[in-house]
Amino acid sequence: MRDFFINSFEILVGVILVILAIVIVVAAGVVAFGGGQGMMMNGQQMGGGPLAGLAVLVGGALYLVFIGGLMYLGLGIYQNTKRTAAAMERLASK
Repeated sequence: MRDFFINSFEILVGVILVILAIVIVVAAGVVAFGGGQGMMMNGQQMGGGPLAGLAVLVGGALYLVFIGGLMYLGLGIYQNTKRTAAAMERLASK
């Protein structure tokens, strides 16, 4: 049962990362090519534009790599611990 939840979590992480990548690309497109009113900062209107869209794309990609890496790092630690425990059991049984 435990393996079911771990494997399901691994699939869920993959799906979440794909959805996040799509959201980042769409958000960058909205900022670059039609951000509506734009952002307000200190009472001033801040426009979008291709440079702002590129900034959202690069920042979002860095965030995606960081968060995805941390999630897969946790899953990798679990898988390595599981393999080490199995190897220790095989070694102890000899």
